[in-house]
Amino acid sequence: MKKSWILLFSIAFYTLGILSFSPHSQSTIAAEELDKPAETAQEVNKKSSEINKKSTTHKRFEQEEKKQSESKAKEDKSKSEVKRTVTVEATAYTAFCDGCSGKTSTGIDLRENPDKKVIAVDPDVIPLGSKVRVPGYGVAIAGDIGADIEGRRIDVFLPEKDEAFDFGRRDVQVEILHS
Repeated sequence: MKKSWILLFSIAFYTLGILSFSPHSQSTIAAEELDKPAETAQEVNKKSSEINKKSTTHKRFEQEEKKQSESKAKEDKSKSEVKRTVTVEATAYTAFCDGCSGKTSTGIDLRENPDKKVIAVDPDVIPLGSKVRVPGYGVAIAGDIGADIEGRRIDVFLPEKDEAFDFGRRDVQVEILHS
């Protein structure tokens, strides 16, 4: 009975990669160890569970490292997409105000597409149709012009009037991704 338990656990440890039967391995069971009293099932289960925790922790760290390297690769790629950066004063507007048609100068209907990310620009600074990244707003299309948008100013579209007022006025660095 004693030898069958040892054989069973030897196979289990060998399968987990903890035990090797190579004569040069440090974890090889010596013949004299087979004559020692066998560990209780609780002790073996405890050791096995500790080994599983270490293995799981190791795999988790490998997965986290992989995610970090993938994230860094995406960040490097997105930075390489940036054609140029422009510092502008940003305000917000909505398509749901009195006198607003909801259509941009490029034909985007913001009332039908309230989740669309669109900014109004001065086309001499940021070309219409450009894809841009605005901090605090996200990636958007330069798809509109505004009566008061001249020089280094932009207006970001927000579907709710309260959101537009809450956005306020701020200086941001707009990344022009492509035009």
